[in-house]
Amino acid sequence: MKISLRAGERIYINGAVLRVDRKVSVELVNDVMFLLEGQVMQASDATTAMRQLYFIVQLMLMNPTDVRDASVLYAQHHAALVAVCESREMLDGLAAVDELVKTTRYFEALKRIRALFPVEQAILAGAAIHSPFEAA
Repeated sequence: MKISLRAGERIYINGAVLRVDRKVSVELVNDVMFLLEGQVMQASDATTAMRQLYFIVQLMLMNPTDVRDASVLYAQHHAALVAVCESREMLDGLAAVDELVKTTRYFEALKRIRALFPVEQAILAGAAIHSPFEAA
C-alpha cells in the first residue's frame, strides 16, 4: 500500500507516530495498522455516543500492544449502545462493528463507525424535534 503525506502531516503506524517534514510517499510492504492524521479523533471531539465508540476503537488501533483496558471499555460502551438503540440501521451497524473489533480489524471498524455518524445525527435531531420540553 502506498500512502502520500503532506509536509508536517502525521501517520500513526502500529502505535508509533511519524511526522514528515516534506511531501513524501511511503510504501507499506507488510500488514500494519495505521491511521492518517485526518482520521484521528481528539478526545474533545468525542461528543456523542458513536464518536466515543470511535475514539475507543481508535485507541485500540493506535496502541495494538496494549488493548486490554480499551477492550473492556469498548465492550461496556458497545453493550450500552445496543441496549438503548431502537434503530435497525444502527443496530445492524453496531453488530458489524462488533464483528470487526472481535477480529481485530480496527481500521475497518472505524470506517463502519464513521458511516454511522449521519444515522446517529438523524436520531439525535429527531429526538430534539420530538422533545417534550419544546417551547409552546
